[in-house]
Amino acid sequence: MKRTWNAGWLAACSIALGVAGGYGLARLPANAAPDAAPAQGAAPSNERKALYWYDPMYPQQHFDQPGRSPFMDMQLVPRYASETESGATVSIDAQSTQNLGLRVAKVSRGRLETSLDVSGILAFNERDVAVIQARTAGFVERVYARTPGDVLKADAALADILVPEWAAAQTEFLALRRNGDAGLLTAARERLKLAGMPAALIAQVERSGKVQPYLTLTSPIGGVLQELSVRAGMTVAAGETLARVNGLDSVWLSVAVPQAQAAAISLGQAVDAQLAAYPGELFSGKVSAILPDTNPDSRTLRVRVELPDPQGRLRPGLTAQVRLNHATAQPVLWVPSEAVIRTGRRSLVMLAEDAGRYRPVDVRPGQESDGQTEIVNGLEEGQTVVTSGQFLLDSEASLKGIASEPLDKTGVQP
Repeated sequence: MKRTWNAGWLAACSIALGVAGGYGLARLPANAAPDAAPAQGAAPSNERKALYWYDPMYPQQHFDQPGRSPFMDMQLVPRYASETESGATVSIDAQSTQNLGLRVAKVSRGRLETSLDVSGILAFNERDVAVIQARTAGFVERVYARTPGDVLKADAALADILVPEWAAAQTEFLALRRNGDAGLLTAARERLKLAGMPAALIAQVERSGKVQPYLTLTSPIGGVLQELSVRAGMTVAAGETLARVNGLDSVWLSVAVPQAQAAAISLGQAVDAQLAAYPGELFSGKVSAILPDTNPDSRTLRVRVELPDPQGRLRPGLTAQVRLNHATAQPVLWVPSEAVIRTGRRSLVMLAEDAGRYRPVDVRPGQESDGQTEIVNGLEEGQTVVTSGQFLLDSEASLKGIASEPLDKTGVQP
């Protein structure tokens, strides 16, 4: 009985093994040997290769191995080779572009007209000054009713001075004139000139035949009497300054220009000024001098503007709002100022390319005026930049690790 059970158990095991073997053979490929071993270490063909790892907050820094960022303590993000085949750009479809309200503008070339609004104070034109001195010693016989601050006309009388030396010289001249000796008369006339006698007074003596020992001091120009140093009865010496008159045909406007705008100031530059004393009226002038020193407190450049004032309406001491107009000598590249993203360490724009792609580009901005910014380096004429929504694009580029090419020290992209 025991032998019969063993034979049945063996038969059942044989049948089970045969079924399993037949099932395994059926699972093998038709051209594969039953005892072929599977290949070891074969990598899948669709596995992506990481070029480097980066921190989205600092995409310009690359790492060779994955891990945590030393900057923000966050997991580094891999950059794959397949992601760089289309270039370091941000791609946005047409629908998203419309939803974001992206606006673009062309990079233009032309003369950039700049204007600077500053304040200034009117002052006398120190180049239009007449100093009146005594040509010879004498005595003040009369002082006319003048006082400093009076506005004088040209040839206005100031004082009469008695010159005793002139009386003797004129008497000798008249005696020679009656003699009729032309040579001696000419010599006597030169002596009168050397004594300091004006030509008009010599002509008057010769015409009237009478001695004229008085010299009337007059103002050679019209303007404001700044100084009058004569009093009746006083003695004056030769060369002594007796009066000073400042002309009013033009005035100076002293303007303080910020040092950052110093390059935009040039001699002869057109200037428009408005005064609170004359609302709605515009006074035009030009830059006559750029002083070599600056204000040590405000770090501003001192600029002198000359304003014509033929009617004498501008009074020194008044304040004015000044607009300095300037245009670049040569055509320059410029973009709308809103297109420039300033980070503090660098400036960049989002350059719009074909098929809805955008990429950041470092630029070096120059002068800025009326919503336009000069681009010294980084762009070319005809390119398209984003003027609205560029901050969203820049944030997306940072998250994807897309960094702009930095400018070198000369301002040119490597």
